[in-house]
Amino acid sequence: MASKNYLTGLFGASPVAPLQSHMTIVDECVSKLIGLFEHMAKGDTDAVKETYHEIAALEQKADDQKHLLREQLPTGLFMPIERQDLLDSLRVQDLLANRARDIAGIVVSRNLQFPKQAAARAIELVKATVETCHQALKVVNELDELIETGFRGHAVRVVEKMLVELDDLESETDRIQVDLRSDLFAVEKVLYAVDVMFMYRVIESIADIADDAERVGRRFQQMLAK
Repeated sequence: MASKNYLTGLFGASPVAPLQSHMTIVDECVSKLIGLFEHMAKGDTDAVKETYHEIAALEQKADDQKHLLREQLPTGLFMPIERQDLLDSLRVQDLLANRARDIAGIVVSRNLQFPKQAAARAIELVKATVETCHQALKVVNELDELIETGFRGHAVRVVEKMLVELDDLESETDRIQVDLRSDLFAVEKVLYAVDVMFMYRVIESIADIADDAERVGRRFQQMLAK
């Protein structure tokens, strides 16, 4: 362990903390979607626009940190985990914030508002998706502990349990998405067709956030398997 710490210090600062910091910003960005959809359901366009700007600012902050981490990531061979694994994890994490910004952009630009039943279910879907993202953050925050223990022992069992919970949370978003699509299908004939198209696009993008949050966890499964 002392040797690993020495080599890490010798060939560059560990990128683990910046990776965790990036995921924390991403999680905050995605969490803002709850407020966005609640404001949308109430028809509060000013609050929707304000929340959009908050999401966009957080997405930009995450993007800036992504570029900084890429620039500062050591290129030597003596890192606790492979450089490509970190870059892949960073790329997937960044997708979460990008999707949140895109969803908020559609809601604002289209002045989108789901019909009543679908609006309530959309909020349920967003909340479940945010929980999935929270769980992914918990997994990322265990990375330093995994490194300290050499990817062995109790830390591995803790992360494996977290990954099972992450899979369960993502599966729940799939269930809610099916119900939401049914709610929307039941009333879509009386809605403006173009708005309906964008509503389905938003639903798909929310589901993609949950999928990508699960992919963050899968990256760690691959690390554990090495």
